[in-house]
Amino acid sequence: MRQYGVGFALSGGFIKGFAHLGMMQALFEHGIRPDIIAGVSAGALAGAFIADGKEPYKVVEIFQRYTFAQLTSFARSVSGLLKMDDFMEFLRTNLSVRRIEALKLPLVVVASDLDHGMSVQFRQGDLDKCLAASCCMPVLFAPVVIDGVHYVDGGVFMNLPVSPIRGECDKVVAINVSPINATTYKKNVLSIAVRCFNYMFRANALHDKLLADLLLEAYNLDSFSNTELEKAGEIFEAGYRQANEQLKSKLK
Repeated sequence: MRQYGVGFALSGGFIKGFAHLGMMQALFEHGIRPDIIAGVSAGALAGAFIADGKEPYKVVEIFQRYTFAQLTSFARSVSGLLKMDDFMEFLRTNLSVRRIEALKLPLVVVASDLDHGMSVQFRQGDLDKCLAASCCMPVLFAPVVIDGVHYVDGGVFMNLPVSPIRGECDKVVAINVSPINATTYKKNVLSIAVRCFNYMFRANALHDKLLADLLLEAYNLDSFSNTELEKAGEIFEAGYRQANEQLKSKLK
């Protein structure tokens, strides 16, 4: 017998992570709640607040009290443009526990070990540091150091963490807010580089999609800027709406 009934696997997606909350709100209203959560980057962040016992719509209200500038500051470092000290202080202020293992629900936080080139799963440890490591977008943020090891965004190796909990759960619900979306783009060097970077992140989710019992995906969110925290409510509503539409057909 497996250890958990239902597991949620939440993808990376930066600002699109607020769609996770909207989609989980829809799942909760359909009576589907997790016994364990695995998350990467924005998914780990959303998952941590849910594992802490907060309802999805309440989490959005917390974030809407802040601006992007309040959660980041410039790094005096050659390893990244921004540092995550303010973000970690935000986590310590708004989460009720300090350790992953103290959360109300089990949480698996996926990050990338930059020093040894491997995906890492945190199931215990300092919650703020592990979440910061999982959310640490390379180049934009300086790597997060935990026990002497440098970590960056978990999406580098695994952007949809179904496999870490697949063997532990009867059912796994995967929420992917970063599906591959071949929209039009500018043909300059920066635009091409960013597009290729996003494709690499999203392509490594293809295998884990097949392992899920139920897959929900959020589309048409690329127009939101990653600094637009004030749009959190709109992104939440988009995720909520799309999840309800998909659940109507998938739960027949």
